[in-house]
Amino acid sequence: MELFKNIRLNIGKAILTKRIARTKKKVYYSNIDLVKNIGIVWDALRPEDFASLSRFYQKMHKRNIEVKILGYFPGKNLPDQYTAIKYLTCIRKKELNFFYHPVSSETNNFISNRFDILIDINFKKLFPLQYISSLSNAAFKVGLFESESGETPFDLMMEIKNPVDVDNYLIQVIEYLEMINSGTVKTVNNN
Repeated sequence: MELFKNIRLNIGKAILTKRIARTKKKVYYSNIDLVKNIGIVWDALRPEDFASLSRFYQKMHKRNIEVKILGYFPGKNLPDQYTAIKYLTCIRKKELNFFYHPVSSETNNFISNRFDILIDINFKKLFPLQYISSLSNAAFKVGLFESESGETPFDLMMEIKNPVDVDNYLIQVIEYLEMINSGTVKTVNNN
């Protein structure tokens, strides 16, 4: 059964790679004061991390930055704290296709949204979240540094020692974004 799962996952990754190769992306970031919205892709398996995301949401709300979080929760029933929150949407295993690609309308809307910044909180490298981060239409993408991978969807990579604390990670991301003041546009052609 595990072999069959790995075959499906490898086919899913190959399909994603082909989709990425056909896309063009304009990378743009000038400074944090001009940011209007942030998208966060999150591994929602650890409910204790949600408090960190709530604090981050409040901090950004004070700066008039809209935050939208798309989490992936592989369980059947969402924890109570994930429900009825307007800035959080969780997809589940049943919303993945045969090749582990997320197929919900929420996912499609999130991917097509032109966030000023996308922050990837997918420390375990779950494929459905990698899929979303890779195809996201965000202007600037932030994620963890990956030494073993040559291909990355991220424009800024953070190198943080394991275990990664979500609070610390988000603080570091904002600190680095506050240091950057470029205003440059770079077109990336994945062909």
